[in-house]
Formats: sequence, structure tokens, C-alpha cells
Amino acid sequence: MGDGHLRAVQRADPDSYALRLRRLHEAAVGGPSAVGGPSAGEGAVRRREREPEGAGGVAGDRPRGVISASWRRCLAAGVDPEAGSAPPAFAGEDIREVRSAHPMSRLLPVITETLLEAVEADDQILLVTDAAGRVLWRDGSHRAMGHADEVGLADGFDWSEAAIGTNGPGTALASRRPLYVFSAEHLVRALHVWSCSAAPIVDPDSGEPLGCVDVSAMTRIMSPASVALVEAAARLAEDRLTLHMLERDQRFRHRHEGRLSALRGEPGALVTTTGRIVAGDDALRWAGRRVPLPETGDRVLLPDGRGAFLEALGEDGFLLRLVGRARAPVLTLSFLGADHPSAYLDGARLPLSPRHAEILAMLALNPGGMTAAQLSFHLYGDAGNPVTVRAEIHRLRARLRGAVATRPYRLTCAVEADFVELKRLLTAGETVAVARAYRGPLLPRSEAPALRREREELEGQVRARLLCRDDPEALWAYAGTEHGRHDVQVLERLVAVLPRHDHRAVAARVRIGDADPP
Repeated sequence: MGDGHLRAVQRADPDSYALRLRRLHEAAVGGPSAVGGPSAGEGAVRRREREPEGAGGVAGDRPRGVISASWRRCLAAGVDPEAGSAPPAFAGEDIREVRSAHPMSRLLPVITETLLEAVEADDQILLVTDAAGRVLWRDGSHRAMGHADEVGLADGFDWSEAAIGTNGPGTALASRRPLYVFSAEHLVRALHVWSCSAAPIVDPDSGEPLGCVDVSAMTRIMSPASVALVEAAARLAEDRLTLHMLERDQRFRHRHEGRLSALRGEPGALVTTTGRIVAGDDALRWAGRRVPLPETGDRVLLPDGRGAFLEALGEDGFLLRLVGRARAPVLTLSFLGADHPSAYLDGARLPLSPRHAEILAMLALNPGGMTAAQLSFHLYGDAGNPVTVRAEIHRLRARLRGAVATRPYRLTCAVEADFVELKRLLTAGETVAVARAYRGPLLPRSEAPALRREREELEGQVRARLLCRDDPEALWAYAGTEHGRHDVQVLERLVAVLPRHDHRAVAARVRIGDADPP
């Protein structure tokens, strides 16, 4: 049943239709005292979806496809249909800081100008969420907001599907489409007295949702036609984002067009930090497509199969150049803080065993090369066997397509390793860059003696550099990493060097408190 049919049926007999929906809901998830839990409900939803049109227990009806899919996701996630309210979303965080930093804050005026007057006049409420479904702003009828407080339709509550089941903003974000959710289409029974219209707002730059705009009201008030108005507000917001994006692109092109000219006819392009090509050789333009930016390194594989290099242009983006045939292959290693280290050769991912990751780390740290005996001792100590190392390198060489030479064993390709770059930054004394580059210990699961020493030395040097310099930017950058988030000594230095009311000092004090034993 599509949205158009839904509107026709509801207009004809809304009370009867609501009753039929409640029966469908009970058939799918069980009555209030049903036994069987989410798995039983999920199976019922799947059986209902497999029935042909006209089948089913209630006048041949079944939920719309988008609602059935949502019920299935929510039940699989363990959402309780008997929940009473959405949960809080910002425990320990200041929602005012989240709002001010969120891109949706720039779109609030166009959303409220489009919707708020109608919402207040019709006894409805207006919600704006982030991409995770957390409510950032709420406005509308005071009477409606009073009722909404009972179920958490308010600032600071989590309306993702995983938190509160099928609902307007959560399901619109999950399905990435404008949506009307009517009464018992909500998975949670406490929401059956509500209906809502929601539409996601997608960032035209990244292609990802930024958040959602939603209008909700008691079911007797809400009309399915309201989804058109909500969708119009979302499209106006996206138009505003597109205008800002085009203005940024123009400034980017103006600042760096000289870099393209300097290529002297070599194919090249200007690429944004989100992978969009905004200027360059016509051969590098792909309508509606993006350059897949690598997680590490400067090597990228283009959609047509060609290799290219990315040169950073400050914070604006990148200069992209095609790879020349004479250029050596590039091996990119991401081994810091990685339980599952990754390697790429010319953009192609190389699955690594722990042994192969250890060998590559040692060869990257020793570009002059190592013998089998040296590798065996550094990796396995006195118990090592050079024969074992030779066998491992034989397999590794086959996968690296000749990028490992022998006598001694060494890497013949260009190497971009995060741990090697960290050592360079430490030598250069670039403290802030060091803090950002250190994502955690080198191959944390490795027990190889040489790598354990290297791991401990890197961690010690990074922390010593941070704690000696008292650079708040560097300390905060390190505290923003997964490894440094709960480093009490670093957090205490932040508190000491920053003004008391600086938001970074406040966050550091909160984390220190969380780390203290009860």
C-alpha cells in the first residue's frame, strides 16, 4: 500500500483505518502481554510481507513496505514495543554546544520560516534532528509540546529507530526518503496516538544525511498531506546548502587554478575534501561521480581503473594527477592503533596475516634491508628460525607483485606508513601534527620483541612531547583520539593550561571525573 492509497483510505474512514492498523500491529508484534520477544515479532513481520496482496488476517491489509521493513529492523535491534518514551540522547554533553557546532544550525531559519507558522496554528510541533535522529530543536504549539513531553518528543531525546522504533524522523533517516507515519504504524504502542511527517536533509557536498525535519501531532489532527510541506522545507534547506557549496567551489578554484596551469598539459583536477571534482582536465570529469578518497596515503584508484596521486592543498582539497607508467608502486600501511592493520598496493587492498604485518613493519622501519636471520631475531627472539621467515616472505612477495627484493630483504616500492610518518613528525618537532597522527600503539597485538620496543618508544615520545610543551591545541588533538580520550595525565595538563571555562577544559574535567574510581 503506497502513501497515495494511505491518504485516500484515511480520508474515507480514519478511525476504521487506525483500528485495522492496530490489528496488523498486534499480529506482527503480539499483544501487550504476548510472549516471544522481538524474534517472534520479527518472524511475524516477515511472514506478513511474504503474503500476496489481498492475503492477511484483516480485510486483506498489510503494512506498507517501508513500515514493514522498519518494524523488522527495529525488532531485530531489540526495540521494546512497550517502551514509554524515547531515551535521552546527550548524557554528559551540553546540547547548546552540539547545536552551535552542527551544520543544521545554519538551516534552522529557512526551516522555521517555511513551517513554524502553520505548525503553531494547527496545534502541531516542529522537530529538527541530527543525522543520528537526536532532537536538536523543537518548537510549535505549547499545548502540543506539553503532550509531546510525555513521550520524549523534545530537545535532547533520541528518535533513531534503534532507540524508539518506527517513527517519523528515525525511519525517514533510515530509509532516506520523506515519510508519513500514521498512528499504529509506530512500533511502540505509546506513540499510536501520534502521527508525523518527516523528510531527511542530505548534504549535496558529501551525499550523506545531515539531519531531519519533522512535524508531529496527535493523530486526530495530522494529515498525510503534511509530508509534502515538510519535504518542501527539506528541499529548500538543501538548495541553501547547494548554494553555499557552489560558492566554496568557486573560491577553491580561484585559489588553486594556478596549480592546474603548472601541470603544463598533464591531466589533473581539483578535488574537494569530499571527493568531488570541481575543475580540471575534461578527461577526469565523471558526471555525478566522485573520486574515492583513500583512508591513508595519497594514492587513489579512479572509477575508470586508472591510478592517480592526491596532493593536499591546505584544508581546501587536493590536486589530483594521473600516475605515470614509470612511477614506482606505492605501498600504504596503516598500523597505528589497528587491531586489524590494513595495507594497500596502488590502491588495491591487501589482506594481511599478523606475521606479514610484522614483516612489513620491520622492512618499513629498516629501508636498507634485513637478512632472514635479522628478521627472525627481531620478530621472534632467540627462538626464531630463519627458515620460517624465508617461507613467510616467499608468500608475501607473491602477494606484493615483486615489491619485496632479496639479498637483503627490502621494500622496492614507495612506502607510506603512518608509523614512519609519526617518527618523521617527532623528529621535526611538529607537536600538533604528532598529536593528530598518533592514532594508537603500533600493531598493538604484536608480541615481536623489536616491535614491542618500537611501540613503547613511540608512545613514550608522543606523550613526553605533549606533556612538556603544554600546547593546548596539541593536547586537545591527542585527547580527541580514541587512545588519548581517557589519558588522565594529558587531561590534567589540559585543565592546567586552559582557562577554567574553556569548553575543552570542561570536557577534560568531566572525563577525569569519569575515570576516577567510585
